[in-house]
Amino acid sequence: MLEEKMNVTEIGQLVMNDSEASSGGTAENSTVRELLYCGQGLDDFHTSYSNIHGIVCLLVCIFGSIANTLNIVVLTRREMRSPTNAILTGLAIADLLVMLDYMPYAIYMSPYMQFSREERLTYSWSWYVMFHSIFAQICHTISIWLTVTLAVWRYIAVAYPQKNRIWCGMTNTLLAITSSYIVCPMVGIPLYLSFSIKPHVEQLGSDGNPYKLSTNGSTARNITLYRTSPSELAENNPALLNVNFWIYSVVIKLIPCIALTILSLRLIAALLEAKRRRKQLTGNSKGMKQIVDGRVVDVQQKKSSKNMDKEKQTDRTTRMLLAVLLLFLITEFPQGILGLLSALLGKHFFYNCYLKLGDLMDVLALINSAINFILYCSMSRQFRNTFNYLFRPKFLDKWLPVPQNDDGTPGGRRNQEGATTQITQV
Repeated sequence: MLEEKMNVTEIGQLVMNDSEASSGGTAENSTVRELLYCGQGLDDFHTSYSNIHGIVCLLVCIFGSIANTLNIVVLTRREMRSPTNAILTGLAIADLLVMLDYMPYAIYMSPYMQFSREERLTYSWSWYVMFHSIFAQICHTISIWLTVTLAVWRYIAVAYPQKNRIWCGMTNTLLAITSSYIVCPMVGIPLYLSFSIKPHVEQLGSDGNPYKLSTNGSTARNITLYRTSPSELAENNPALLNVNFWIYSVVIKLIPCIALTILSLRLIAALLEAKRRRKQLTGNSKGMKQIVDGRVVDVQQKKSSKNMDKEKQTDRTTRMLLAVLLLFLITEFPQGILGLLSALLGKHFFYNCYLKLGDLMDVLALINSAINFILYCSMSRQFRNTFNYLFRPKFLDKWLPVPQNDDGTPGGRRNQEGATTQITQV
């Protein structure tokens, strides 16, 4: 499957081929070096998993498309509007585009579809493969940098709450989202210049597959097939392919992962510090008395339930977004490390390790783009409430207990006074 896909894999192949030609390595030395990196077990895994990769990706994409559509519908409700929710909406749009773009590829490249070589390597399909590889990479890059923006916004909200509304207001948030959708496609300019569609003639049998003399009743035909190949500019400038490879492994993968790791650790530290200070203030206030309206009351009782709910909401939101960040790191960091090792160690590591894990890295990236809906539902009561209000059949209302508002009054499907319900508003 990977031989038909134009992405960083092909970039790496071309870069490694150039370096091998200049080094004059032998096949014997190549075999010895390959054995130093990955064993036969990885090759067996790749062979087994490639048979189900298309089906797994298709199922993930179907679920992810539905889930991200629901995310967009819920997060764009008027009562859900906030800077953080705006970033989550931009993230859901980028992930949805990745899913929709990947589905035709997963269907077409599945071995169960039994397409012949003549049916696979058509001019229109080659154009789609080139578009798919570029478009999916751009959308995934947008998703990556929006995740970084989300971490920065959340860290400011926890560590510098007094500056949150100034630095992370809706205007700056929309500017950050728009910048991601503009700058990330510009980062891919070297990729656009590196590939083109080129025809080549092959001898195929009547079944559309390579012609074999031993095949009875098969007639040889010269058929023009089309594949994505390096452009003339890339062939004349090998440095362009190296630029693509380093952009993928360092700019798109490693730098965001390192930034997210630092921000996540700082965010956890800030969250623990905020809890410590809150606990200290609560402890200091115990036993203190104050005269209010001629009565002696505890200072602790003065704290409104609204402020308590606000603090708990902040903690729940931070934990949920930390789960989003950690999931991203788990799925993206290995890709960046493998890409960097391929650039440093050469073609032997690339062919024997990176290529064998290419399908697995694809499906991990898709899972990362699809699973946020589950995190929101499991960790955010506000998201669940809004989702229930939008999609729960009305006839179920009479069979369900009436929810209570914070003041103890009946709630129902909708707050009659227009109170807002937000997933991440602090």
